[in-house]
Amino acid sequence: MKTNADTPNIITADEIKVEVVDKDTGKTFVRKLPINYLETSNFLRLSAEDSQGNPSSLVFYTEQGILGLRDTTGGGPDTHRCEDH
Repeated sequence: MKTNADTPNIITADEIKVEVVDKDTGKTFVRKLPINYLETSNFLRLSAEDSQGNPSSLVFYTEQGILGLRDTTGGGPDTHRCEDH
């Protein structure tokens, strides 16, 4: 059984492998894509170039990441986390 101790804090890669199953034929296709991959406990970021060669990124936030982002931008609760310390 895997535990949280087995999971690294940050996962990075310069290439990802995408596996898709075509919904009409049921055939599986695998592609390797030159995409920079960065995963932490707060987000997953995929970075590559767009069709004009400009840098582009997609970011997917975890629930923990959204709460942290909301808190740091002033949208969190107006209470201290450390009981008024």
